[in-house]
Amino acid sequence: MRGSEFAELQGFMAIVEHGSFVRAAESLQLTASALSQSMKSLEHRMHVQLLHRTTRRVHLTEAGEHLAARLRPALEEVSAAVADTSQFATRPHGKIHVHAMRLGSRLYLEPCLPAFLKAFPDIRVDVTLDDASLDIVQHGYDFSIRLGEMLDQDFIGLPLGPRIRQVAAASPSYLEDFGYPKTPADLRRHRCITWRWPGHLGSYQWEFYKNDHWLKVSLDGVLSFNDQHAALEAAARGAGIAFWAEDQIQPYIERNELVPLLTDWSAPFEGFYLCFPKQHQHSAVMRAFIDFLKEEISVGSD
Repeated sequence: MRGSEFAELQGFMAIVEHGSFVRAAESLQLTASALSQSMKSLEHRMHVQLLHRTTRRVHLTEAGEHLAARLRPALEEVSAAVADTSQFATRPHGKIHVHAMRLGSRLYLEPCLPAFLKAFPDIRVDVTLDDASLDIVQHGYDFSIRLGEMLDQDFIGLPLGPRIRQVAAASPSYLEDFGYPKTPADLRRHRCITWRWPGHLGSYQWEFYKNDHWLKVSLDGVLSFNDQHAALEAAARGAGIAFWAEDQIQPYIERNELVPLLTDWSAPFEGFYLCFPKQHQHSAVMRAFIDFLKEEISVGSD
């Protein structure tokens, strides 16, 4: 249906409601002559007379009554749909799908969710915890929480926290039995506990930094997990040397369960980001999520 045809039907129903061309035209902010011409066009297009015009009042023909009866609920539904949809602009309403790396979710997303849902009760959040790097648009996600090194150049990245440093660590009992590695190359002679990226058969390469260069060390672990926390727990029990984010190892160090190793070879790198396509800034629901996390980051950094 063309826009002009819809306008003709609106004009017809305005006449039905007001019983007068003049009052109907005023409600539509038209002239009575323009509305009259519109009704002639509608009747000509439908090949049927809809209105009996007199000097005092307008009456519906049988065909007009039939059309009015069918149109009234349809136009009311259209009006309700428009009004309901307009709420999206003033009151965010909908569902957000988030793909998040496990550590990023635990540090930055999960602590914020209760307050976000309280502030925006009409928004639903669906979170997938997954350390794999994937195309979030292709897989139907709105946002991703991932490390800075995984950012897509076509996406906007909002930094969520500070830079991260990974360190190796082992229990005091392990170091008493096997000694301390002096360089990353020494790790190949030690019992290491490795970790696998989702979707990868090989273990994650441990990364070190010296003399302005990054060094990757591939290791065959005596234990290998697909979960970094499990690797830390095994290291704390004396199974070998693990490698993870320094802030995650710190509680074990404070309890004297782990000892940091090769810290002179460890350097910080980009931390976690909230990343999203540029067009998400124009959606009320997405904008609410972005602005809320920005505010949380600002408060948390004070």
